[in-house]
Amino acid sequence: MDLELFRLDVAEGIATVTFDRPPVNAQNRRSREELIRIFDALSDRDDVRVVVLTAAGEVFSAGADVKERIDLAKEPGDYPRHNRLTREFFYAVTDCAKPVIAAVNGPAIGAGFVLMLACDIMLASDNAYFVMPEIDVGLAGGARFLMQHFGRSRSRTLYFTGRRVPAAELYRLGVIEACPPRDQLMAAALEIAREIAAKSPLAVRKVKRAFNAVEEMPARDAYRFEQTVTVELSQSEDAREAQRAFIEKRKPVFKGR
Repeated sequence: MDLELFRLDVAEGIATVTFDRPPVNAQNRRSREELIRIFDALSDRDDVRVVVLTAAGEVFSAGADVKERIDLAKEPGDYPRHNRLTREFFYAVTDCAKPVIAAVNGPAIGAGFVLMLACDIMLASDNAYFVMPEIDVGLAGGARFLMQHFGRSRSRTLYFTGRRVPAAELYRLGVIEACPPRDQLMAAALEIAREIAAKSPLAVRKVKRAFNAVEEMPARDAYRFEQTVTVELSQSEDAREAQRAFIEKRKPVFKGR
């Protein structure tokens, strides 16, 4: 895969995707196209069981590249195409068949904040902060992602004021999983990744799909859907192996089927 703005490393079932567009990892068209290709490919790769998304430098992502936006709509259809690409940039992460762990290494601003919120599990180093300055630069977008993680008042306060929120506060609120020192961030993310990579890849894929599917369902319908996933999993080789390993007091050997 020809990558300019991301690095991709795969080892022991863990894919590490690193955003690397100095100086502040601003999101432009090329970066969005690359990330979509990366996550679509990772969904299909049998050697990948979990993904860690992080960034190079001191900033996770400063959000949309405003310089690119100034002359965006030169011809009819330019903005709809841009918006479609932007949507898929975030949903490529959310829809990835494998769990995605965000390891946020510094400030996550605007669309950078949303990129973290699109992940399944979120960690941020203690030097990170989060802000939604969209209104201040004449933009909008990302409110729905905020509302998935914050209540009505907090979502609107963050958006309307553009206040900075430190990682420690998001940890206190239970939005992120951990807030370690900067030099311990990747170790903490990889520890979770290894735990997930040791599970049945079939079960993990199906459970992630279930999480995404039931999020918008009424509780009764959601539980019914989850029960169908349980039935499917119970008939798999991995389920039988997990049960045998439990009885025999050994680690299971999963085959993903």
